Amino acid sequence: MISTTSSTAEMVTQGKLQINSVENVEDKSSGKLGCCGWLLAIISLIFVIGLFPFTIFMCVKIVKEYERAVIFRLGRITDRKPKGPGLFFILPCTDNFVKVDLRTVSFDIPPQEILTKDSVTVSVDGVVYFRIYCPISSVANVTNAHSSTRLLAQTTLRNVLGTKNLAELLSDREGISLSMQEALDEATDPWGIKVERVEIKDVKLPQQLQRAMAAEAEASREARAKIIAAEGEMKASRALKEASLVISESPSGLQLRYLQTLNTIAAEKNSTIIFPLPIDMLQSFMQK
Repeated sequence: MISTTSSTAEMVTQGKLQINSVENVEDKSSGKLGCCGWLLAIISLIFVIGLFPFTIFMCVKIVKEYERAVIFRLGRITDRKPKGPGLFFILPCTDNFVKVDLRTVSFDIPPQEILTKDSVTVSVDGVVYFRIYCPISSVANVTNAHSSTRLLAQTTLRNVLGTKNLAELLSDREGISLSMQEALDEATDPWGIKVERVEIKDVKLPQQLQRAMAAEAEASREARAKIIAAEGEMKASRALKEASLVISESPSGLQLRYLQTLNTIAAEKNSTIIFPLPIDMLQSFMQK
């Protein structure tokens, strides 16, 4: 059993080494033109030299500061480094080139109907900022880098938000944007694209869910208000109890309180003033 397993592992390792060697040979030979290719290139060069005053307009090309040119000679990429910015030369009969814009591009993710983890349907849209950092990969590895990134952003938005609850979706937008950026950046790296930023723009909830959440918030606010009022009454009753204990220890303090109450009533300009008669004055008559 052990010998069979070790022999199988050795065969797998040898197979991987052979595949890597074949890929390396293909990478090395990808830029080579061969005999026929060089012959056509020499003929094209002779044609350019022979008709020099006229072919100069066909050979000289210009790319701007934010652009790069990927040159194909007989269908092969001649150099692993793009040309530009500024002037560069091509052979009119054998070469063609593709311009690649290196500026940051932004696009809106269309509103997506998403079912969250807690079975709530929401509509979410966003915006993505990306740029091309490797022109050769963006031309050779994908048909349309911009369109592919747009489609991938839509599917990534659905996949990421499908694993979140509604509360997480409403409160943790920054974390969701960061996870989307990492997923997009990893997926578009073979295309030579760098995803710089992803933002969630708007989260639209159904009308029934909005009304339910508003009713829940109003009920919670009323409950907190009642709790605060009850706590205030409890503190006021404790303060009144302590004040009554202090006044009971000093009868003169009670008389001063009576006078303060009279002063307060008089300040309000009432026509009728009720003067409280102390019970202590009536006790002597009651004893008689």
